Amino acid sequence: MKDLARQVFHEALAAVDINAALEKNLARNGSQLQTAGRTIDLREFDSIVVIAFGKSALAMAEGFARILAPEYHPEGILVVPQAPARELSGWRAFIGGHPVPNAASFEAGRAILERLRGCDERTLVFFLISGGGSSLVEWPLNSQQSLADFQSLHAALVTCGASIEEINTVRKHLSATKGGRMAAAAPRSMKITFAISDVPRGAESALASGPTLPDPTTVRDAADVLRKFDLAAGLPLSLRSQEGSALFAESPKAGDPAFARGHFALLLSEHDLTDAAHRACEAQGIRCVCDNATDNWPVERAADYLLDLLSRLRRDQDFASSSCPVAVLCSGELSSPVTGDGLGGRNSAFVLACVPKIAGKDIAVLSAGSDGIDGNSLAAGAVADGKTLARAGALDLNPKDFQSRSDAYEFFSRLEDAVVTGPTGHNLRDLRILLAR
Repeated sequence: MKDLARQVFHEALAAVDINAALEKNLARNGSQLQTAGRTIDLREFDSIVVIAFGKSALAMAEGFARILAPEYHPEGILVVPQAPARELSGWRAFIGGHPVPNAASFEAGRAILERLRGCDERTLVFFLISGGGSSLVEWPLNSQQSLADFQSLHAALVTCGASIEEINTVRKHLSATKGGRMAAAAPRSMKITFAISDVPRGAESALASGPTLPDPTTVRDAADVLRKFDLAAGLPLSLRSQEGSALFAESPKAGDPAFARGHFALLLSEHDLTDAAHRACEAQGIRCVCDNATDNWPVERAADYLLDLLSRLRRDQDFASSSCPVAVLCSGELSSPVTGDGLGGRNSAFVLACVPKIAGKDIAVLSAGSDGIDGNSLAAGAVADGKTLARAGALDLNPKDFQSRSDAYEFFSRLEDAVVTGPTGHNLRDLRILLAR
């Protein structure tokens, strides 16, 4: 059952094709470019600028360059979380930090803004963005704020249990690269954004903190997030006013002239990942349902809900009549505040929460990040079954101890049940696979 869960996960990842999605949304015939529901004549522009950043940036940039080659050679800036395996000719590359920005993140943010400010109505700008972009590209609105200040802020935000929408609400009101401000840096240019989303459908302005979209959140919303998670007092002094409140600045909203020539197209989302997992299950004769109701829930609550759904599915007459396994598929992200100094993330924490709940049952649970990264660990996530608790006991491993110190990766690593993929080049949120016989 664990092997079957692993197989479904890997097949789902393999089926999500970035190049195919890009080619579906971007086609060229000579100087005519069919994109974002419109035809663009490249001869009307003096230059083509491409800004690509995020965990899927390299694959997106390579696919984009192939479509324009050999006649057109865009000026590109590429920002990725690790050194690219291949160089892109004519592109300036930065190795940004994730989940906390590094010095290259600041260098990239400054370089992008400087280039955009040099764009005019004869410049065609493409943005290729994907998850992880919020930390990979950064530059403060206030020149008095340092990299160390932003590193402290990012670290607090990603470990407090806030949702990605809440995290990015705060980021948007302190950063010069977020909340529509990249679009505002080149107000006269035509700007086309292609996105691979790691946020819920309808919340695209949270993807990479919405650098090219109008921001629906406000300064008040950002202040509410700090208050909710008791973060205001811990802000670096440079991020606070004399009264102690955050030095937020309002972001561009719908109707701002900066967005008049802007267009947005979603290439891939979490639904493409769950659809691929559904097809992988069907190919194995597994009858399954998809349920994403647990998005942003705490891991314990999500575990109870999904395991109960799996149990009801197993008892359902239509499903129980088959001897094949049944499955519940779930995408999205869960809330898992960091409570210790161990290794792991929300995926391994979810599976760890399931271990005592499935003990002795013919059930397997896998949860993994489509980007191949789970928190601060080397794994994408973990997998467990009804024998995991007994196996852990034989090695004197207590799940509660590992849970209390946020050390789920170490627990599953010792059992050889960590799911390790390495960076995948994808970022379509997390995938949970629950199987039962």
